Formats: sequence, C-alpha cells, structure tokens
Amino acid sequence: MGIALLRVDERLIHGQVTVGWGARLQPTRYLVVDDELAQSDWERELMSLGAPSDALVEFLTVQTARGLLEEWISSTTRSVLLTRDLDHMVRLARGGLLEGMEVNLGGLHHAAGREEVLPYLFLTSQDRERIVELEEEGAIVSARDLPSSPRRNASDLLG
Repeated sequence: MGIALLRVDERLIHGQVTVGWGARLQPTRYLVVDDELAQSDWERELMSLGAPSDALVEFLTVQTARGLLEEWISSTTRSVLLTRDLDHMVRLARGGLLEGMEVNLGGLHHAAGREEVLPYLFLTSQDRERIVELEEEGAIVSARDLPSSPRRNASDLLG
C-alpha cells in the first residue's frame, strides 16, 4: 500500500497528520504536493520540522507528482500525500490518476468567504466545485479530521 492517505489540509504537516493519522497508518514518507512550497527552501525546511525525525519528507510540484504517482501507489514505502488546498488535489487527479482512491478532506479552516460544513471544514463555492471535479475524476471524497472520527461522504458535504 504505497499511498496510505491522500489528504487536503491547509496546515500540511502537523500534529493531526503525524500523530493522529501517523499512529494508525505508520507512514515512513510524507509527500507534500504544492507548487509554491516546492520552490521555497526555507519554507520546506520549516515544514519538515513537523515530521517525525525518521520519516522522509518530499516537496514536489503538481507536475512532478503526476509523473511519480503511479510509482508511489505501487511502492512498498508507506506514504501520506498532502496538498494544502483542493485545487492542487484536483490538478493531481486530472486524467483519472486518483480513480478509485479516497481523498480525505481534513482541515480547511475559517476564512473570508468560507462556510462551515464541519468544525474543521469550511468551504467556498469554488471548493464545492473542486469536490465535484475530484469525484468526476473518479476519486472518492470524504471528510474526517482524525481516524477515530466519523467519515463523512462528499454528498454529506455538498448538502
């Protein structure tokens, strides 16, 4: 099971991911797919501090990640793949690359123009469109902040 979790979380690498999900999934690699972050040495270094010391952390652009996705899926290395927003995840999924895989929405928090759907999930109308796009690309979209929390299907999120 190469990619144990595909997650959209604006905080990327942080306690819920490394401790909450990490304890359950036991990943040895964190893949952060973010075009801007992949270009910033100091931000990558700062973000890496949130990962367990024995885990590999990679930062990639969407284009690079799309080229490696098949390899990651079939890899024996257990990975968590993170994007900070739905746009990056949709761009990764285009062409059915995430078909049949679950995309977890785990942390999009309050901001101007966002409406609360769950305590940890606030969506704009564009975010809702991106959820539909992910499903049209064959991904299975759900929300859950931690593995012990109830899983909410996309239909629950879109109302």
